[in-house]
Amino acid sequence: MPTHTTPARGPSRRAWLQRLGAVAGSGAVYAAMSALGLAQASPAEARFRLGPAPARGRRVLVLGAGVAGLVSALELLRAGYEVEILEYQDRIGGRCWTLRGGDHYTELGGAPQHCQFDRGQYFNPGPWRIPFHHHGVLDYCRQLGVRLEPFVQLNHNAYVHSPRVAGGRPQRLREVQADFRGDVAELLAKLVRQQPLDETLSTEDRERLVQALQQFGGLDREGRYRAGEAAADRRGFEPFPGMGVSAHPPEAQPQGLQALLRSGLWGQLDQGAGFEYQTPLFQPVGGMDRIAHALAQAVGQQRIRLRRRVSAIQQDARGVRVQVQDLSRPGQPEQTVQADWCICTLPLSVLSQLDVQCSAALHEAIEAVPYFSAFKAGLQFKRRFWEEDEAIFGGMSSTELPIRLIAYPNHELQGRKGVLLGAYAFGTQALEFTSLPPAERLREVLRMDSQIHPQAATEYESGMTVGWHRHPATLGCFGDWSRVARERHYPTLLKMDGRLILAGEHASLLPAWQEGAVLSARHAITQLHEKARAA
Repeated sequence: MPTHTTPARGPSRRAWLQRLGAVAGSGAVYAAMSALGLAQASPAEARFRLGPAPARGRRVLVLGAGVAGLVSALELLRAGYEVEILEYQDRIGGRCWTLRGGDHYTELGGAPQHCQFDRGQYFNPGPWRIPFHHHGVLDYCRQLGVRLEPFVQLNHNAYVHSPRVAGGRPQRLREVQADFRGDVAELLAKLVRQQPLDETLSTEDRERLVQALQQFGGLDREGRYRAGEAAADRRGFEPFPGMGVSAHPPEAQPQGLQALLRSGLWGQLDQGAGFEYQTPLFQPVGGMDRIAHALAQAVGQQRIRLRRRVSAIQQDARGVRVQVQDLSRPGQPEQTVQADWCICTLPLSVLSQLDVQCSAALHEAIEAVPYFSAFKAGLQFKRRFWEEDEAIFGGMSSTELPIRLIAYPNHELQGRKGVLLGAYAFGTQALEFTSLPPAERLREVLRMDSQIHPQAATEYESGMTVGWHRHPATLGCFGDWSRVARERHYPTLLKMDGRLILAGEHASLLPAWQEGAVLSARHAITQLHEKARAA
């Protein structure tokens, strides 16, 4: 029997991330890595170029006109390949999609929606922000002249909300954040002055740390966080000094640490903490689909065939044959489209249902990745009450309600009208929203939004909803890799299989991001190019 015991230790970061991956998938792991400072910037190189094609007339068929397909086609054309893109939908862009007035959308089940937004108003149901370190997407925006503007991720004047706290009254993020930081800083400052820290910090370093905590948390000269100038400088005054003239502006009373911990609102304070959400972020001027349209223009619209449904992919040593139905000509027999090589960017949720001639290992990899469900609602209002009444310009408010967040438009500030992202729900909550007809979804979203912004009920004009798990071309929002599936199948998914190779956000370490699609496309065409040159 041992004569001493080893102090219990918590799980290592690696073990914890592995457990998280097993439960929540790769997206959660990447978010956790970002929060821990372990995530890295995209390795995309500016001005990526393939070498010249090995011979004239080499033909590549690209399936899917989303970001991955368009990037693949553009770079292959630049290298000298002949390229054709087949796209199931009647538009390009895939999940890089913007809804504007006059657009129509019909989801699985046949529920139609008609967008009635005013001219200049829009809603991005898919990607809606670009981190500063997504070098591949930013590079194509620079090359193709896509104008960008700031995307506000974190707005200290927006709200955090729980129907269980303060009678359901939303609270300013800056107030809750200042109180939490101040209370924790006060607690740490008291601990620093205790003797056990003598073993690790000198007397001078302890005093320096106390000073740092005073500055960090807005503590007073006694090291306490309480109503006063230091705290008000962070959490704000009530009313704001700019709302009147007063010799002594009133200072709001901070919340106590116990009340904050019990409220759970501290869980909504990390909106800008993760690596993917740190400033600056960007958005294309006029809507996210400006990126897809710029790529399509560079590729050439004549090379993109819309409304083509693929049913089978066959290959042999000489080339690839794809069975295609032209949906613009109902009743016509399928056609066979041939090429030397094929890049397939179809979501695995769709590809797994097709007749694909490939190795058993690739079949297994395609079927191993489920897709995450997600729901967004865009609501147009008669006036920008969030700006006029509440001084919220861009950013987002978070809530424990199923809508999860309300995001405010970052463009045309102080305009007359605006479109809010009124809900962004995942998982079960997304499924619950889409179990309702579109009109009822909007009513439910508006009811919840009104708990944070009471003006919403009277100022609402029209809205659109998209549940990606009910989108016919994707059947899900993004590839939701588990840790086990990624270890077992991800290397196979990345490899050339005969004359076929896959690309898309699902074939990257950045699932759910356009940057993942760009990186995957460049990886796929590099392999294809090497194989073609070797042949």
